[in-house]
Amino acid sequence: MLSSWLNHTSFAYPWILPLLLLIVYIVYWYIQNHRLQTASLKITTTHFLHSVNNWKARLRHLPFALRCLAIMALIIALARPQQKFTEQQTEGDGIDIVLCFDISGSMTEQDFSPNRLEASKLVAANFVANRPGDRIGVVIFSSQSFTLCPITTDHRAVLAQINNISNGYLPEDGTAIGSGLATSVDRLKGSTSKSKVIILLTDGVDFGGFIPPDKAKDMAKLYGIKVYTIGVGSNKEMDVQVQSQFGGTTTQSRKMEFNEGLLKELATETGGQYFHATDNEALKKIYDSINLLEKNKVELTTYSHYTEEFYPFLLFGLASLLLEMILRFTVVKKFP
Repeated sequence: MLSSWLNHTSFAYPWILPLLLLIVYIVYWYIQNHRLQTASLKITTTHFLHSVNNWKARLRHLPFALRCLAIMALIIALARPQQKFTEQQTEGDGIDIVLCFDISGSMTEQDFSPNRLEASKLVAANFVANRPGDRIGVVIFSSQSFTLCPITTDHRAVLAQINNISNGYLPEDGTAIGSGLATSVDRLKGSTSKSKVIILLTDGVDFGGFIPPDKAKDMAKLYGIKVYTIGVGSNKEMDVQVQSQFGGTTTQSRKMEFNEGLLKELATETGGQYFHATDNEALKKIYDSINLLEKNKVELTTYSHYTEEFYPFLLFGLASLLLEMILRFTVVKKFP
């Protein structure tokens, strides 16, 4: 809770905060002064003094502790802690984009580092960060499809959902490209944006699902949605770890599955482009290319609002001083 508060708080006068170091000196002075004022007398027995250690004696340091807390609170109040809120006003026409992720089992192949899906998530997150004026949504699919995030300008929510994507998020495995594309089209069909784009990222091996890819392609064409397809992977052979029949793991050479013919067709007939990513660096360059291709002029104006947070510290400091004075002149009052 404290770390969260610190992460979202700034100070109008941070140069006042070093005064908190005075508390260390005050505590040191108090301890030394208390030792000097404590008389020592050697006697043969002290059992009859046990009753002296009553509740008033136990509270004798409380006024000093309250004064230290009051000084700390007042110093923080003088530094003026503030909560900062930032708003953005968009001028111009942004682009509505849906990122459509294949999360099937084949996306865990390790011809990318650490695998196809994790590499795709990282590059997609960077892409979102470079599109501040656009509305972006996220769709995932395996044998089923699901809208993970509807199109929104809240890119923090988009990035959080991308980070949460994992293989097995949907219950059944498969690669229903048609279903994933159709769900993405459904997210965009009501958009009034001049430019609507789907970025479909998959290894292109389609099986399962209720909507065939060609039907989803026709839907995209009907609503004027361009589909950029990214084929992730290759047809090369790799050594992979598989479960052996004896319960352990063994290494086998397996050919990576990949079908780019379907992806080329989806992109070409909808006015988009097809890209082939064979490694992490190639995948990054592809997103950079799409970023350049789909540009609209958008001007962002940022407004910062500050909410003062010093009042609780001021009230706490004054209350601590008042309580200290009451205790010092009543409960723990010293008599000459």
